[in-house]
Amino acid sequence: MYIVAIGWAYVILMMAITASSLGKALAILFFLGAIPLALFIYVADGPRRRRRSVALVDEVTRQGNSRDTQSDQ
Repeated sequence: MYIVAIGWAYVILMMAITASSLGKALAILFFLGAIPLALFIYVADGPRRRRRSVALVDEVTRQGNSRDTQSDQ
């Protein structure tokens, strides 16, 4: 996953270096670099985030169930 992001960042950096002005270079870095990379990493990291949240809910549920094993009387 990260090799694709690194490759994309390299290509965009080379495009920005060859831009004719600083404004164009910054626009290329932002619109073709930062935004798509952030979106790609967010989407590609989705399954791991989902597994982590399910594991957290399971852990909280197990902790709650272990506290309820003793009688209140």
